[in-house]
Amino acid sequence: MNRKMKSDTMKNEKMKNEKILEATIGVIHHLMGEGLITCRSLIEFYLKRIEAYDRKGPMLKSIIQVNPKALEIADRLDEKFSKSGLSGPLHGIPILLKDNILTKGFETTAGSDSLRGFIPTEDAYCVEKLMEAGGIILAKTNLHEFALLGETLSSVGGQTQNPYDLTRTPGGSSGGTAASVAANFGMVGIGTDTVTSIRTPASACSLVGFRTTTGLLSRRGVIPYSSTQDNVGPITRTVEDAVKVMDVLVGFDPKDPITAWSLKNRKESYLEHLKIEGLREKRIGVLKTFLGTEEKHKAVNEIMYRRLEDMKNHGANIIEIDEVIKVQSLIDDVSVHYHELKKELDQFLGKLGDQVSINSLSELIASGKYHRDIDENLKKAEKLSTDSKDYHRRLTKREELRNLLMEVMAKYEVDALVYAMQKIPVVKIGKKADDQNGAISSIAGFPSMVLPGGYTEPTKEAPGGVPVGIEFLARPWDEAALIEIGFGFEQFTKCRKLPYSVPPLED
Repeated sequence: MNRKMKSDTMKNEKMKNEKILEATIGVIHHLMGEGLITCRSLIEFYLKRIEAYDRKGPMLKSIIQVNPKALEIADRLDEKFSKSGLSGPLHGIPILLKDNILTKGFETTAGSDSLRGFIPTEDAYCVEKLMEAGGIILAKTNLHEFALLGETLSSVGGQTQNPYDLTRTPGGSSGGTAASVAANFGMVGIGTDTVTSIRTPASACSLVGFRTTTGLLSRRGVIPYSSTQDNVGPITRTVEDAVKVMDVLVGFDPKDPITAWSLKNRKESYLEHLKIEGLREKRIGVLKTFLGTEEKHKAVNEIMYRRLEDMKNHGANIIEIDEVIKVQSLIDDVSVHYHELKKELDQFLGKLGDQVSINSLSELIASGKYHRDIDENLKKAEKLSTDSKDYHRRLTKREELRNLLMEVMAKYEVDALVYAMQKIPVVKIGKKADDQNGAISSIAGFPSMVLPGGYTEPTKEAPGGVPVGIEFLARPWDEAALIEIGFGFEQFTKCRKLPYSVPPLED
């Protein structure tokens, strides 16, 4: 190859890589149609970034394992494409899957040493749907062990770092998924959310995190935590990609009967709600008690106020809401996640028999094969029960919360509520997650969406600032309103930017 040909090849490769970086599903499919990329070259692009930045360089520790068959699957999809075009709405799209989601023939650990070597014989419902749509499971991502806390620390994967500030956590428990998507280790991610576990990481990593109405998406095949509050959903770089993934996942699953509630409430496709003017004339309620009042809240509040002003300027009606709702009280006195953990985990582990070395929560604790960080929480859950008066009192208070939210939204005639997902920037590594607003959605079972809202002032540790997420909450089954609001908000804010620690690779 002469010097000119080599130079042209390098330029073409650089141009291709620049087009892939931060690309949406739609852009990738367009590039495939133009013959500029293949499924194989797409997978190779992401594998190089994982190797360069997760295992080396900043060492994000967001990936637990890479699918050894990813390139083989990509080749098969390329062959299909040459004959009949796209095989589905996610054709060739590399997907990053939280490692508490069962994947057939692929070790699933929930981030715990206690489940090392566990290889499921069936796929989770969401995995089935993603692959039927042409998606490629590229990797399993780190999480806070058993999805119990919000900093993404596990005995299998260690501590995942936030790519925007390597001294901070990426949020949790789906922090490995969020850090991976933010760092362009794949195109879209799938997380789970029992308290704030999709939306905290999305907020911390400048991403879109979508928790749908409980019952819209099947949880079958997710290592359980709390059947009342568990959910599964997309973590993506754009609203459009989140909706495309959600469209694939929506459906009745007889093995998760709660999805029967979705049959009369879901839409065949939510893509029609991607409206550029989606915010115009929407009435958005601001929960004033969700704004912090201390000096530590100043940076997030400033961003929140700017976004509220932007929304007004783009046609939204902003309504201040005075009703007092204390989120920490909801977590302490209403949430049932710890009460349900023992029952849920015992049932799940018990069915696995000799596939795993532990078959109950008590056996897990006795084994000691988990990070000490979750020890207190495991032992707390072991003492709680779904037969207790306290559990049933919490369920009653949960219904009261659901009714209160509906009453507030009716009284003020709003389409959605808005608040900063976290009152403070995501915490430093070694600290516990704090001052989060998002639990209101999971406890009530209402749908919500987090979007990039901006960044704090740059520092040495965070040259581009620390991401701050804005969350919108709607009535049950009104995902359409969230999508219209979120897409409209995204179009004029355009806050998303590549983290400083994972720049484009040099060829």
